Amino acid sequence: MTQAENFDFLGDRDTFPKMLRWNARHWPGELAMREKDFGIWKLFTWQDYLDQVRALALGLTTLGVKRGEVVALLGKNRPHWVWGEVAAHVVGAMSLGIYQDSMGAEATYLLSYTETAVVFAEDEEQVDKLLEIADQLPALRHIVYFDPRGMRKYHDPRLLAAAELGLRADRLLASDPGLFDRLIEDGKGDEVAILCTTSGTTSHPKLAMMQAGALLRHGLAYLQVDAKRPGDNYVSVLPLPWIMEQIYAVVQPLLCRSIVNFVEEPETMMADMREIGPHFILLAPRMWEAIAAEVRSKMMDSTRFKQWIFNRAMGWGMRALDQNRRSFLAEWLLFRALRDRLGFSFLRSAATGGAALGPDTFRFFLAMGVPLRQIYGQTELSGAYTVHRADDVDFDTVGLAMPGSEVRIDAPDANGVGEIVARTLGMFAGYYKNPEGSLADLVDGWMKTGDAGYFKTESNHLVVIDRIKDIATTSLDVRFSPQFIENKLKFSPFIAEAVILGHGKPYLSALICIRYSILSKWAEQKAIAFTNYASLASLDAVYGLVQREVETVNKTLPEPQRIRKFLLLYKELDADDGELTRTRKVRRGVINEKYGEIIDALYRDQTEVPVDAVITYQDGTTTRVQTRLRVVTLLSETG
Repeated sequence: MTQAENFDFLGDRDTFPKMLRWNARHWPGELAMREKDFGIWKLFTWQDYLDQVRALALGLTTLGVKRGEVVALLGKNRPHWVWGEVAAHVVGAMSLGIYQDSMGAEATYLLSYTETAVVFAEDEEQVDKLLEIADQLPALRHIVYFDPRGMRKYHDPRLLAAAELGLRADRLLASDPGLFDRLIEDGKGDEVAILCTTSGTTSHPKLAMMQAGALLRHGLAYLQVDAKRPGDNYVSVLPLPWIMEQIYAVVQPLLCRSIVNFVEEPETMMADMREIGPHFILLAPRMWEAIAAEVRSKMMDSTRFKQWIFNRAMGWGMRALDQNRRSFLAEWLLFRALRDRLGFSFLRSAATGGAALGPDTFRFFLAMGVPLRQIYGQTELSGAYTVHRADDVDFDTVGLAMPGSEVRIDAPDANGVGEIVARTLGMFAGYYKNPEGSLADLVDGWMKTGDAGYFKTESNHLVVIDRIKDIATTSLDVRFSPQFIENKLKFSPFIAEAVILGHGKPYLSALICIRYSILSKWAEQKAIAFTNYASLASLDAVYGLVQREVETVNKTLPEPQRIRKFLLLYKELDADDGELTRTRKVRRGVINEKYGEIIDALYRDQTEVPVDAVITYQDGTTTRVQTRLRVVTLLSETG
């Protein structure tokens, strides 16, 4: 058992700054972070980490940031994002992470609601976003930016370069050398350190108040069942405002001294990951789905001999998986090289969370030899509190509760299905400025998750079905989980997103978004002409491909739950349009309202749906889409 697996390890180090100072004092030259910049990996030791946090924290002090105020962070995953967060905690401020692709209205709501005093912004792009809304934020005093490129033309008095903030800190440090340590000692583990946004699938996100001591204790519990060691590499690609990236990129490294690696750009993620060869990773289901789709797509473009080897090896691997063993022949022919190609050669633990991962995708990676585990949890409970053990992976479940976490099923039906209720060592302290919401979700110290689930009798693993409010029933009294069917569809390399419909209707239907990156290459190779996403999605050949994928999924479903009709949407579902949350969960209410006429057409005798819509891009430009969507009928309404 490593030091981080012992609950006595924390002692009085109950805040992030105290843990950081401990690491820097005992292992000052040990590597803590890497960042790829212009193709070169920049290295930061624990002493560098502490020095950067000291500069930002004392700089915040010169700006008059007081205990209990809010400091926000806006930008991509970068070392300075983490430094800024820990610096805010040093001065007793609460940190608020904002997704870097948030639109102005989203950022305005969060910054106004929290009366944020200072924002750490990455670059000119984020500064522009903030200046456009700054007049609506009377509490905002300063915007501190890290990347000075393009900033010379700005003269707003609220703007301040991080380098200038560092000079202010140097002057303060010279006049009071002990201030930084006193500020760290003043911090208490039971104070609110982080305001973490919830998913917000139905409305504005709530802000869970997370205490540093609770996060650290929960992080230790996690390490007991999914151990990481000093020097282990982690590649940070999921947004830092998300609670699980906080656990993996901030909390656990402070506890076990793992190395956090920040990729240069999302587009270079796979290449950067291969250079690092991480020991553990956390990816969202959509990313695992995209990787699986990319692998299968490339195999479709390869020679017949390579396709034969791939299909045979995957078949051997799947059969071996079902028999709880490994296929050495498949390993030798395919899997070892494939893992190396993906950067997965040194993985000891790989996790997926934030939403359910389809069993087909899960099996694909397990057969390949990727040690994939499902995690499950909520923001309010410090993220994941169930996980598969290394020797006990069941792709239909989310595993067992971690030490210090308890899970029960409330109001179970005859099949044992009811609401999942839980409590953990990392329980939140309530919702910020929302005591009514806290009382509604917390009952006697237990969190009502709103998810439906049950325990597998033979293993006691937790099975999560869907959100209770999303479990649907047709007019013929057939119950179904839209999420379960959607995940099966998204295993296809051609399907990026799907929304299953049918509540109160006589049969199930689907709105499907094509995976443009793969189908565009496919069309180019086939010399099929198209101009954009809408054009590609309207092609008969593309409809034919997707129809075969839907029919394949239908064969795996009970007859009453099969998809009778589908159409291909003229655009991708987008978080900027409110159709998805920032963690890529479908906002079903928005979909039903926005695409109401299209949905109605799926339940009439129409064979086409006329569309005349305007699409707004992130840069504010618009384009008009005029097209006709084909309605494909797979089965009769009676089956």
